[in-house]
Amino acid sequence: MDFLNRSYRRCRRIPMIALLAAGAFSASQAGAETIFTINGVDVDSAVVDLYFQSRLGGQGATATPEQREFLMTELRNIYALATDESSSEFADDPVVAAQIELQKQSIIFQAAAADYFEKVEVSDEQLQAEYQSQLALYPPLDFKARHILVETQGEAELVIAELNDGGNFEELAKEKSTGPTGPNGGDLDWFSPTQMVAEFSAAVAELEDGQFTKEPVQTQFGWHVILREDSRESSPPPFDSSVEELRQKVANDLFQAHIESLAKSEE
Repeated sequence: MDFLNRSYRRCRRIPMIALLAAGAFSASQAGAETIFTINGVDVDSAVVDLYFQSRLGGQGATATPEQREFLMTELRNIYALATDESSSEFADDPVVAAQIELQKQSIIFQAAAADYFEKVEVSDEQLQAEYQSQLALYPPLDFKARHILVETQGEAELVIAELNDGGNFEELAKEKSTGPTGPNGGDLDWFSPTQMVAEFSAAVAELEDGQFTKEPVQTQFGWHVILREDSRESSPPPFDSSVEELRQKVANDLFQAHIESLAKSEE
């Protein structure tokens, strides 16, 4: 269970072809060694290294000779077609130009964002404030429950009818539940409401200890009959074990505020 509502997202990697497009195929970088030249365009070691890192998931430096040969051929083919005279018309295509511009700005954004997160300072006061904010949202109770999962509402209603006639919940779960907890009598053990889908947690919260749902509960997994066996006061994670998640959350909030302030300054 995540203590924090992780609203932050890491920047997504732009595909390598997009990186090449964003550079408009001006592949020679200052201080880098030219690896090959095609159609008058020098392709240097910086571009080759970046391509290898992208294609091999950051393991470009450990590429085998076979991998290096394959990727060099692939990269040559990209440049061969993109810089050929037959492709020159696309440089003036407004859609292609817009794509290159967007990719360029996205790459610069990622670099600037990475630099911001590397340098941002989060104070102890900010961490404590975020922790208290999360505590206020934390569910007050944990629950111990069992459930019987079936495919249709009608099946769930038949299960409820059997329970109303004195049927044993655990035995019915072993017999009828299609969920992975069926063989264990539908036992879910203790859980926080944040661990379950919203419809399931809401239904459990409305029950008293020892009660089962009188109406089937539908979730994305199917139809449930739920028995709330017990409840207890929840125990939020202590501050010390949540520091890194708190730091990421605060840093993300600061970054979002920074971006919004920049956007507003241009209005």
